[in-house]
Amino acid sequence: MKKTHLLIFFLAFLAIQSDIFCASFKPPKKSYIATIYTRLGKIELILFDNTPRHRDNFIQLAETGFYDSTTFHRVLQNFMIQGGDPNTKSDSNEKIGMGGPGYTIDAEIVEGYTHVKGMLAAARKGNRINPEKASSGSQFYIVQNAEGAHHLDGEYTIYGQVIKGIETVDAIAAEPVNRKGLPDETIRITVKVERLKRKKIMKMYDYLFGDS
Repeated sequence: MKKTHLLIFFLAFLAIQSDIFCASFKPPKKSYIATIYTRLGKIELILFDNTPRHRDNFIQLAETGFYDSTTFHRVLQNFMIQGGDPNTKSDSNEKIGMGGPGYTIDAEIVEGYTHVKGMLAAARKGNRINPEKASSGSQFYIVQNAEGAHHLDGEYTIYGQVIKGIETVDAIAAEPVNRKGLPDETIRITVKVERLKRKKIMKMYDYLFGDS
């Protein structure tokens, strides 16, 4: 009889714990879509809610116009396209790839996020001088290789994904570039962000949230 009572108590405890977990985990009702406009078309991305530091930083920079008139300054076909450097706003090629807002962001490397085609990730300095893997405050890249870029998995923070406009990413990657990956013809960007209901995002983009 005592064993039966103990079993009932244990099962009740598990049920209570399960209820507490379910009550504490509530996916947000809305998420953010970022749209990057270029002369070759637009790229629409979902910003991941479980990388909040990177998501919120990207939103803040976009809403203040920080990204507007910057360029995709490093374009490597069958790898990725990189942008977000404020130094690219001028016509000078000096210090391109070295600019930022003056701060870095702590890494938010999420298990399960890998560098498949279309993933948005934060650029950063190398491990030798940046062992914490802190991200650039503004520079980002989008994976363009159809096979992904999995040698970067676990090393860089992935915080978004292209959900429409991957053909624009391919078009940018196909542009003629110099030996450093700088496009011969400038590819300037404008970035807008909007917050939409998740149900609307799923319907508009045929996108499935992993935490829903």
